[in-house]
Amino acid sequence: MKILTLTTTLALAGSAAATTYPLTLTDDLNRKVTVKAEPRRIVSLLPSTSETLCALNLCERLVGVDQYSDYPAQLKNVAKMGDLYTPNIEAIVAAKPDLVLVSKYGKVSETLTQAGITVFALNPETYDEVFSKLLILGRVVNREAAAKALVTTMARDIARTEVLTRAAVNKPTAYFEIDPTPYSIGPKSFMGVLLTKAGARNIIPESMGDFPKVDPEFIVKANPQLMLGVDRKTAATRPGWAGLTAVKSGRVIELPAELSSSLSRPGPRLPAALRSLARLIHPELFR
Repeated sequence: MKILTLTTTLALAGSAAATTYPLTLTDDLNRKVTVKAEPRRIVSLLPSTSETLCALNLCERLVGVDQYSDYPAQLKNVAKMGDLYTPNIEAIVAAKPDLVLVSKYGKVSETLTQAGITVFALNPETYDEVFSKLLILGRVVNREAAAKALVTTMARDIARTEVLTRAAVNKPTAYFEIDPTPYSIGPKSFMGVLLTKAGARNIIPESMGDFPKVDPEFIVKANPQLMLGVDRKTAATRPGWAGLTAVKSGRVIELPAELSSSLSRPGPRLPAALRSLARLIHPELFR
């Protein structure tokens, strides 16, 4: 699937119009998928997709979501149908969806396609993809104008936070942990871009990838000034970490659950997540 830069995405968004069906697009599994008519019964197996559909005022069309789709509150009343790796195929088929939205990970798409269900894989991983694929989703579900408006609002709100963080005198080197294995975030991932926009310098190089598993010794050598996504007590017990600058200075921050959720999902809450993250890194800018 061709990926557009944010600037190009915003420019193209201006031409939003009603979707014409049948619509054939190439999804993230590199399959040509035809959506025969405007979807009325949708199953989403990604929390970020579920959230985005609700932001496009389509919550009522969701007849099933994955077990992790917990925002907004309306999703608590939607039937849970497993997840990408352990989907409840029987429940999904019984819901008679005219569209199932998945990511390129997991093995659910082939089984459901064989059952005659339209499956579309859409999984933003880079920062620009958050916006370009939101517009694609809007087109698939005939909400292109609403998707354009959402993308424009998100970009505007992110820019407002950037204005503040550009003024930061000191931008700390940072390690961001998303899993205690440990996994972290690369600078080109959507989370990595947000970390930079929040006024920090990521210790993970681009060459490691978007969401790499990291050798703990690498973190010791990098000696970050700030650690996010892990608590100080845990960090101090890891071999060699007690002497790290971030641990000694107390700049080890375990993220609040809501921020951890919104920051890890490439969806409409990213602008608010960025502002909260920037506030943690540079509280002096928000006084």
